[in-house]
Amino acid sequence: MASPDPPATSYAPSDVPSGVALFLTIPFAFFLPELIFGFLVWTMVAATHIVYPLLQGWVMYVSLTSFLISLMFLLSYLFGFYKRFESWRVLDSLYHGTTGILYMSAAVLQVHATIVSEKLLDPRIYYINSAASSLSTSFQFFAFIATLLYILHAFSIYYH
Repeated sequence: MASPDPPATSYAPSDVPSGVALFLTIPFAFFLPELIFGFLVWTMVAATHIVYPLLQGWVMYVSLTSFLISLMFLLSYLFGFYKRFESWRVLDSLYHGTTGILYMSAAVLQVHATIVSEKLLDPRIYYINSAASSLSTSFQFFAFIATLLYILHAFSIYYH
């Protein structure tokens, strides 16, 4: 019968805390804020009036996919799945760096969609987006905060 624990020659970095201590250590402390802001972003995008399906579809794709993958990363750290792979930190850093770039593109596209809807469309649609955007302004703020968190996470994993 196979042992559920990794062998003693595991590649796991020794400085990765386990349990609740994970949330108190940089760079792993970024996971919860990333998930909270990511959740706020995709729920706010889902609540807005769709003016530009392609732009807002990209924003929704980036925010929801990033939320789910970050949740999987968090669970893998909590349950110790990372212990079985040598290049886990490289994967973590590349994921968070790439996600930071994608989140930046999504945030910029959403700002563009809001500005264009203000100028070109029926004011009612703009006001719906603005109300959902006190959602739009909040969304843009949360999207840029999420971008910053992902980039900080990537750099802190890289330099840690």
